[in-house]
Amino acid sequence: MTDRFDLPVEEVTAMVQAASQLALTWFRRAGTEPLAVENKLAAEGRFDPVTVADRAVEDALRAALLQRFPEHLVYGEERGVSGNPSSAYRWVIDPIDGTRAFVTGQPQWGTLLGLQRGDDVLAGWLHQPTLGHTYVGAEGHAALHEGSSTSPLRVSGQTDLEDAILLCTHPEMFTPGEEATSFARIQARVRMTRFSGDCLNYGYVATGYADLVIEADLQPYDVIPLIPIIERAGGVITDREGRPPLAGGWAIGAATPELHRAALDLLNE
Repeated sequence: MTDRFDLPVEEVTAMVQAASQLALTWFRRAGTEPLAVENKLAAEGRFDPVTVADRAVEDALRAALLQRFPEHLVYGEERGVSGNPSSAYRWVIDPIDGTRAFVTGQPQWGTLLGLQRGDDVLAGWLHQPTLGHTYVGAEGHAALHEGSSTSPLRVSGQTDLEDAILLCTHPEMFTPGEEATSFARIQARVRMTRFSGDCLNYGYVATGYADLVIEADLQPYDVIPLIPIIERAGGVITDREGRPPLAGGWAIGAATPELHRAALDLLNE
């Protein structure tokens, strides 16, 4: 494509941080001002929570992006699509990844933003405002911003499944039967498994605190922004078939190609 532009990484980072900070207005306010929680999947007998905080963060980030990049398309979890439908560039927003954690006062949630050009994911951001951590993956930029300090993203380099630390948000992500059995095979082989975390699991792999993240039942906005964060840190992330996880579903993120291959082979055994 010929319509390339110079991505202002620092400017977009500030946009994500500012929008995500809005969520703190409602975080841990249950004791004084109960937070209303809606269930988007009530008609299906399932639970998918959304709050005013989710919508406020997405609205603010969407408005900032379209003001700065009016020729682009924006797709968000809560508000859908706006902007230029013929644009080669698509911004993908998950305003609060980890809403279940958010509504229960736990800090394992964050705001996600990704930038695609066709099937290429050019950049990704993850901001966690209670910790003040921002993970950024883009061309020439793989960094964790902590307040005024910045450190490079770098995976652990772990290659052996038996020595790996595995992260996953919840075992119920895997459908009972073949999916759950496949995940259990991995869990039985690794050194340690930790549950919870949501989007932060991918940041922990990108910073070398863990070696492997395996999840399923994801939506595109859950994982697209995280792809460049893992990859720019030196890791590998695909779906269960070894393809880029652009459609959601399964995501297998690993510190090294060797570890990724071992996990993928055992999942698909």
